[in-house]
Amino acid sequence: MYHKVSLVESEGLTISASNLEAQFQFFKEQGYRSYHLSELAALQKLPSKKSIVLTFDDGYVNQLELALPLLQKYHIKATFFIPLKYMGKEDSWNENTSPIMDAEVLRSLDPTLVELAYHSYAHRKYHEMTPEEVDEDTKMAFQAASSAQLPLNAFLAYPYGKFPRKNPEKEHFFEQLKAYGFQYALRIGNRLNNFPFKDPYEIQRIDVKGEWSLKKFRKKIRLGKRFLI
Repeated sequence: MYHKVSLVESEGLTISASNLEAQFQFFKEQGYRSYHLSELAALQKLPSKKSIVLTFDDGYVNQLELALPLLQKYHIKATFFIPLKYMGKEDSWNENTSPIMDAEVLRSLDPTLVELAYHSYAHRKYHEMTPEEVDEDTKMAFQAASSAQLPLNAFLAYPYGKFPRKNPEKEHFFEQLKAYGFQYALRIGNRLNNFPFKDPYEIQRIDVKGEWSLKKFRKKIRLGKRFLI
């Protein structure tokens, strides 16, 4: 799971282009195969344990400028999750704001490399929302995607990784997602996933930190949360 990409900064949710490239080089050298989530939805099993899904949250312009050329260079696929209220604007949830791609740019992305999916409409924490607010936010996301003629896939990344964790709220929330037609939903969790996914609305992601060394990144990819140091 990636967020911002920078020419020089590499800390927290921001990774430098050089660190990102080193990670992509590792994937290619080690024979990892990247998948779009839409490809996984049509499969029953994977040919290798060296299978990855790369995700970029928030649709930042710096992903277009710095990550996309690396995806092209290394022939790696990725899923970009878009908070639709903020297309063509700046993120309001970070102290240091960054511009987000507009609909025209998003439509121009090569679908063989980048697939688009939902990151909600207003980038709110689902566990703090009522079922009615979830319903309204999702309807607005669908409407925004339709109005912008964006080919978004039926996958959702939870903003901040947050969603209801206890029943009956959790069960009802997942029923809402199913009713909306979402096939997969992604949290954080930092654990590796088995495929086919046991819990399609709780797919976990490795939360890549910009300050990680390549050595630590490699261990995280292999061990997930079991690697704690």
